[in-house]
Amino acid sequence: MFGSIGPAELILIFVIALLVFGPKKLPEIGRSVGKALREFKKTSDEIKGRIEEEIEASELKDIGKDIRSGVNELQSGARSLQDGIKKELTDHESGEGPKVS
Repeated sequence: MFGSIGPAELILIFVIALLVFGPKKLPEIGRSVGKALREFKKTSDEIKGRIEEEIEASELKDIGKDIRSGVNELQSGARSLQDGIKKELTDHESGEGPKVS
């Protein structure tokens, strides 16, 4: 339950706390500790969620860069193909025909 703390250690801690704080203060201290632990857990969950959101946003940016890079490569290839076709058409219309070695 509490890691390496066993039942004997828990009883010892409770007895020491009872002697130090007294029976009237112990429930109040218990509530305060419980509230602090809940706040800590809530805050750590929020931080964990924000970190996960940032990681996802970073991954989406990387995917967007990859997509833009691929689109640019496709556009460049299409332009090269289009230029080659235009050159072939121009050569054909001018009567040069295909070049044979």
